[in-house]
Amino acid sequence: MALNTIWTGFFLIGFIAALAQWLFLGDVEIFKRIIDGSFDSAKTAVMDIALPLAGVMTLWLGIMNIGEKAGVVNFIARIIAPFFARIFPGVPKNHPANGHMVMNFSANLLGLDNAATPFGLKAMESLQSLNPNKEEASDAQIMFLVLHTSGLTLIPLAIMAQRAVLGAHDPSDIFIPCMIATYVATLVGLIGVAIRQRLNLLNGVVLGWLGGISAFIIGMVWYLSQYMSRAEIELFSKLSSNLLLFSVIIAFMLAALHKRVNVYEAFIEGAKGGIQTSLTIIPYLVGMLVAIGVLRNSGVLGLIVSGFTWVFTQLGINTDFTPALPTALMKPLSGSGSKAMMVDTMKTYGVDSFVGRLACVFQGSADTTFYIVALYFGSVGIRKTRYAIPMGLLADFAGVVAAIFVAYLFFH
Repeated sequence: MALNTIWTGFFLIGFIAALAQWLFLGDVEIFKRIIDGSFDSAKTAVMDIALPLAGVMTLWLGIMNIGEKAGVVNFIARIIAPFFARIFPGVPKNHPANGHMVMNFSANLLGLDNAATPFGLKAMESLQSLNPNKEEASDAQIMFLVLHTSGLTLIPLAIMAQRAVLGAHDPSDIFIPCMIATYVATLVGLIGVAIRQRLNLLNGVVLGWLGGISAFIIGMVWYLSQYMSRAEIELFSKLSSNLLLFSVIIAFMLAALHKRVNVYEAFIEGAKGGIQTSLTIIPYLVGMLVAIGVLRNSGVLGLIVSGFTWVFTQLGINTDFTPALPTALMKPLSGSGSKAMMVDTMKTYGVDSFVGRLACVFQGSADTTFYIVALYFGSVGIRKTRYAIPMGLLADFAGVVAAIFVAYLFFH
């Protein structure tokens, strides 16, 4: 699937929806909202994403280069190599891309978005060096992107904090449902891409790693939910994640000193690529976020939710969940947009209502597929995404379905 098709489709769908609302509903302000939203989206892409990312990229690419010079990244790659060799067969066992991907997945798991993005962009750059067709996504790049967009996070701290701000009785009550939903999304994404790429997941190495990861997550969720209060969970998340990240920086530096690497020069060498990478992705971000803004401001999502409600009503299915669907529909398009939908839903229906809680679980069930595609593929100049977006949306859909089921189980 080409980004050109998606981008053009968003504009056309938005235009048709806006035209229909003007002609049939008399909404004369619809086109002004779309144009104003387009300018706001373009400003957001540059001022709120690309420019702040330049500083973060500069820092973490410098840190990453220290780790590479010290051999730490290759050490991590060798540990994970047996598992990655099965799901990334096109990546050599000792290639630095393995270490970069592990760092990205680890940062995502801990909810460290500021560190996850630079690690992820570095991983995509490393995978691009192995890609024979530079304008088309490779199998390894698609697998990495889909696993990343599934958004596996151990503790949804930002969502819990937002619920606390709005006065939730127990802000952490969405913790386990979010964990279940995002884990389902990750497994479905992995299995879907593996089937598409004809990878064999039924072997001892893959099953052993997946079983170990599953046991760790289940054990962590059980322990935190049974033995820690909301305040203790938040404290544990903040302390453990940031302590671990700072420990990584210190470990990289100590290893570099042990190898007699000039730490400062290694940092400067790696950091030089941070600003360039941020400048490279600006056109891709502006293009995609403006198209998403057109789709959002045209009222398409409201029409889709109304359609879902009517269909489920005709089928005799409980429709209590449909008011929360705008958050789920917005999540693959825009993280900030879905967060705004989540907050609006909690304010409208109540922070501790079924709909309010479900919106939070939707927010924590996956990541922003289209934004990540534009950011990661755009950073290395990939224009043909092949089946990356359908598989990413499949993982998103699995997360949404799982979120609905667990929300009914826990809160209805």
